[in-house]
Amino acid sequence: MKFDMHCHTKEGSLDGKVPIEEFILNLKKKGFDGMLISDHNSYNGYRSWKKNLKDRKFRDFVVLKGIEYDTIDAGHILVIMPETIKLRILELRGLPVQFLIDIVHRNGGILGPAHPCGEKYLSITNTRKHKNQLAVMDKFDFIEGFNACESPESNANAQRIAEQFDKPVFGGSDAHKEDCIGLGVTEFAGRIACESDLISLVLEKGRESCSCGGEYYEGTTKKKIGKVNHLLVQSFWLYNHVGSIFRRHKRRLELKKMYIRIK
Repeated sequence: MKFDMHCHTKEGSLDGKVPIEEFILNLKKKGFDGMLISDHNSYNGYRSWKKNLKDRKFRDFVVLKGIEYDTIDAGHILVIMPETIKLRILELRGLPVQFLIDIVHRNGGILGPAHPCGEKYLSITNTRKHKNQLAVMDKFDFIEGFNACESPESNANAQRIAEQFDKPVFGGSDAHKEDCIGLGVTEFAGRIACESDLISLVLEKGRESCSCGGEYYEGTTKKKIGKVNHLLVQSFWLYNHVGSIFRRHKRRLELKKMYIRIK
């Protein structure tokens, strides 16, 4: 099955430009079987699909619920939970990556670093100290090995990390705009109808569960603005850091509820 495993919708990401229905139409035209909605710290894109489109349109197309979570110390992490699990804390950015890994695994989910060798503050290898990167990398379930908005060098380094740690590799477009949709591809060696199917396939078959590839997107903001992109990245770090501070109290409450429930 052919999936785009990194998709940002207008309904769920502040910088997303394409509504979920248009996203699906574009992917179907390109021969895709499904997509992972991976909005920034939000399930609103998935909620929009579930409320307005599920069981009404695109019954032959699989929409998976994911999220691109902003950690405080390891950049962006793609998270996929079983369809029966709802965790409010995954919409409250700013957890340390070790906490995130523990929460996701305790609740039966899988996770892996998005664009692991990309921008500073946004990617694990350019955020954590080297000695800590290696310790954490082994705990991930997959690695994004192809991102259409990254450079060939960034993706090649991600592939090397995946090989070193024997992890499956996902490919995604990281599309925020229409002309980027479907440029990143993951082909799965099994039938996927829901999140649990994907999780089981990845955990059971490992690197044999999928392969990835695609084309590079030339219209990214960082390519258009050049050196000014450094200021944009710094601004995002500040936005993320301040947002994390404001959500600290809510995260603590959610963690308390969650760990009481698990016990």
